[in-house]
Amino acid sequence: MENVVIAGSGPAGLTAALYAARADLQPVVVEGTTPGGQLVVSPEVENYPGFPNGLSGMELMELFKKQAERFGARFAPGDVTGVRAADGGYAVERGSETLHTRTLVIATGAEARRLPIPSEPKFYGKGVSGCATCDGAFFRDRDVLVVGGGNTAMEDALFLTRFAKSVTIVHRRDYLRAAPVEVDKAKRHPKIKWMIPWVVDEIAGDETVSGATLRNRETGETREVACDGIFVAIGHDPKTEMFRSLVDCDEQGFVKVQRASTRTSAPGIFACGDVCDPVYKQAVLAAGTGCMAALDAQKYLESLEG
Repeated sequence: MENVVIAGSGPAGLTAALYAARADLQPVVVEGTTPGGQLVVSPEVENYPGFPNGLSGMELMELFKKQAERFGARFAPGDVTGVRAADGGYAVERGSETLHTRTLVIATGAEARRLPIPSEPKFYGKGVSGCATCDGAFFRDRDVLVVGGGNTAMEDALFLTRFAKSVTIVHRRDYLRAAPVEVDKAKRHPKIKWMIPWVVDEIAGDETVSGATLRNRETGETREVACDGIFVAIGHDPKTEMFRSLVDCDEQGFVKVQRASTRTSAPGIFACGDVCDPVYKQAVLAAGTGCMAALDAQKYLESLEG
């Protein structure tokens, strides 16, 4: 019977592993199919405290892992394929192996929705981004597109005007889902242009994005647009499918946690990082809640002993 099993190895999961390991809880981290989480696709991270010169997301996550390993955290490759309550704790399935644990930390993250076009994967992290606040500063005095029609798209577009020369909002419908006040702010900004109802059909470029082919959904007209970046703001999907029978989630699938804690609706299960954060989705915040999850798990284990 393990003390702590952590599902996920992004900033939240690895920080939880570090704190749990330092508490001598000997945590096991199930790393997932992408060890290091979403951050590993970022070629440069400039806003994580303590690294004034920046570094790649891959390098940052490798440092997180080494620090957790130093204190005794153990790592298991692969995904969690099932979880059930068992023997006063939980049975966590990882392929053909089952880990029995007193506590479980859910840190599986939330995946940014991607453009459903063949050229998109080639340019993800090379001009295509799912996080304007993370990558906006790299596009100073450049022309960028924001794909989406909700509040996030409007907020991202307005944020990007601080850096970009121009921002074009591309949305597939002839109406916007964003709140009218957010739409009004965007419409009044002189740097923001609109292409509605258009979709991105193709992304052009060699090593990085240099343009896109857009198609009007009503007329079928296509247009080549020069741009240096494409920000996809069409939502995130939390990776919570395996846990929804055990813990309460909101209508979007994000795990609900109790106020000022990482406790879920199930005793001994804690959630941290983007999997329970529908708003901010920043590495530094994920790391902070990872610390909270480890401390909450430690306190829970102490209550079992008492």
